[in-house]
Amino acid sequence: MKTMFMTVICFTFKGAYSMKTIYLDHAATTPVHPDVATNYAQLLETTFGNPSSIHSYGRDARKQLDEARKTMAASIHAQPAEIIFTSGGTEADNIAIFGTVAAMKTKGNHIITTNIEHHAVLNPCKQLELQGYVVTYLEVDREGRIDPKQVEEALTDKTILVSIMYGNNEVGTIQPIQEIGQLLKDHQAVFHTDAVQAFGIVPLNVDELGVDLLSFSAHKLNGPKCVGFLYQRAGTHTDSLLFGGEQERKRRAGTENVPAIVAFAKAVHIAQQTMEENREKYEAFATALTSVLEEADLQYEIHADDARKLPHIVNISFPGTDIESLLVNLDMSGVCVSSGSACTAGSLDPSHVLTAMFGEGAPQLRNSVRFSFGLGLDDEQIKQAATRTAEIVSRLVK
Repeated sequence: MKTMFMTVICFTFKGAYSMKTIYLDHAATTPVHPDVATNYAQLLETTFGNPSSIHSYGRDARKQLDEARKTMAASIHAQPAEIIFTSGGTEADNIAIFGTVAAMKTKGNHIITTNIEHHAVLNPCKQLELQGYVVTYLEVDREGRIDPKQVEEALTDKTILVSIMYGNNEVGTIQPIQEIGQLLKDHQAVFHTDAVQAFGIVPLNVDELGVDLLSFSAHKLNGPKCVGFLYQRAGTHTDSLLFGGEQERKRRAGTENVPAIVAFAKAVHIAQQTMEENREKYEAFATALTSVLEEADLQYEIHADDARKLPHIVNISFPGTDIESLLVNLDMSGVCVSSGSACTAGSLDPSHVLTAMFGEGAPQLRNSVRFSFGLGLDDEQIKQAATRTAEIVSRLVK
C-alpha cells in the first residue's frame, strides 16, 4: 500500500532515545531567538492597541510599528515608505506577482522566472498561465544557476515581470541578481526577487541589486512565523490583493500584527549584528561536516559546490542510498534534516530543484539530503551529526 512520506524528518518523541537531537533544518524554519521570544511575549501583553487608532494605545502601537519599519528599511538600504508588512514570504511573493501583472496588464502578458523558484512563486505563475499569461521558465545548469543572457534572450516588448530568487532554498545557489537588475534597468518589466532564504544571511542592498520588489519572512531568521514584508520601490505599482482598510498606505489591507512585526525587527537587528560571525561559523560547519564524511571514506557529492552559495545550506548526494530509508534512519539517530523544501512535505515527488539541475530520473533525486545551519549549533554537534550520518550511509550502501 502506497503511503505518504514526509520529506522533512524530525518527529521523534522525547525520551525515544538517549542521544541529543541535532536540528539541521534551519532552511525550513528556525527556532525563535530567546531575546526575540522574550520581546514578543512582552509585546503581546503590552502592545495590543490598533495602530490606526488615535488614542494613546493606538499611538504607542503606531510608534513601535514605525520604528520596526525603519529597521526593516535600513537592513536593505531602502526607505521606510517602501516597506509593506505581510503575513509572510508567501503573501509577499503573491502581492509582487499578482499585484504587478494586474497593474501592468495593459502593457503586456509575458512573465519570466526560473524552474527552481520556491512554490510561492511557481504556483502563482502557473495560475497566471491558466488566465492567459505567457510564462518563460528559464532552465538552470548543474550548479542551479542561470546566466543573465538567458533573461536578455527571453525578454520581449510584452514582458511585464521578471521574478528570480536570490538564493535557492534547497541547494543554496545565489543567482546573478545585480547583473539581471542592470539588464532590466531600461526595460518596462518589474523585477521581483524572493530573498526569503537569503535575508539575514548575506548583505542585501536594493539599489545595488536593481530590484523593484523583494520578499522577506521572519521565521527564516529566528523570528516568529506568519509575518514578513515586501520591499516595493517608490514608483513601482502593484494592485491590492486584499480589500478592506487603508493600512500600509492602502497597499495591504488588514490590521497590522504589531507584536510580531516588532519581534521581527528585533530578529533583523540581531541578524545584522551577527551576519559576518555567522557566515564564518557556517562555512566552518560545512567543512567540519564534509571532513567527517571524508574520514569515513564515503562516496558523496555536494550539489552546486562550484557556485556562489548561501553559507548555511549544504545539499549532499549519497550514491547507493534511498532517501526514505536514509531520512528515517537519520531521524532515529537524532539528526533532523530535509530532502527538499519544507513546503512540499508529504509529497513523494522528487525535488523540482534537483530535477531541474540533473534531469528526470537522475539518481541524485533519490539520494540527496539538505543540511542547513543556524542558531544554537556548535562544532561538536556538527561533528556528531556527521558521524551519525556516516555510520548510517555506510550501513545502507552495503
